Amino acid sequence: MKKTYALLIAAAVSCGLIHAGPASAQAMKKVRIATEGAYEPFNYKDANGQLQGFDVDIAKALCAKAKFDCEIVAQDWDGIIPGLLARKYDAIVASMSITEERKKKVAFTDKYYQTPARFIVKKGSGIEISKEGLKGKTIGAQRATIHANYLDQNYKDVATIKLYDTQENANLDIAAGRLDAILADSVVLLEGFLKKPEGKNFEFAGPELRGGVFGEGAGIAVRKEDNQLREAFNKALKEIRSDGTYKKINDKYFPFDVYGPEAKS
Repeated sequence: MKKTYALLIAAAVSCGLIHAGPASAQAMKKVRIATEGAYEPFNYKDANGQLQGFDVDIAKALCAKAKFDCEIVAQDWDGIIPGLLARKYDAIVASMSITEERKKKVAFTDKYYQTPARFIVKKGSGIEISKEGLKGKTIGAQRATIHANYLDQNYKDVATIKLYDTQENANLDIAAGRLDAILADSVVLLEGFLKKPEGKNFEFAGPELRGGVFGEGAGIAVRKEDNQLREAFNKALKEIRSDGTYKKINDKYFPFDVYGPEAKS
């Protein structure tokens, strides 16, 4: 009798009449997320070595909405996509711009913020952001970024382009006088450098830069085959945008809205 009952249960499970249990949900519930930890104020390490920042808080909020058990880990920028593809973690929440080149390797969620790029120069330098104005100058950017790509496409024939492993190290070099200009995300430069004592002698130069090589905003990267995870993050993103959670996180770090223009329907 017990054997017959067991066979009936197995048949019901296989037909979808009853659920086998939370195994499939559990497999997705545990999610490892990588961020860089060196891109203040979006992701950085505090005095205790703990990961903090807008990216980190957004990741935690999305995990709470999606009911994922998330672990957030630090990963150097240069190896962040290879690490995802090697299954060291399941997603990247690290201010990664959605670009056509990156879409060849990974899949992205909808954007979760979009801010322009800008140059900074020393106050009183008189440097104009143009081919003629940057001729013979040394310009810094973080390597493997949209900013490095923009410099390579537009200024490598007239200026020396110096690339760095982290934005922090680029900031240190311009403060020390080893660079004439830096190109990076405007908010990162404002909050992570210009508002600090070491940035007091520097200022923005040239226009805000958007579109083209700068991509469609920052998105969460996942492996291409992990569409269910991507959709879960998209659903959670819509929820935190509509219930005020996103605004609360935004206002914790910025006196302005970093989400950027709404997508056209």
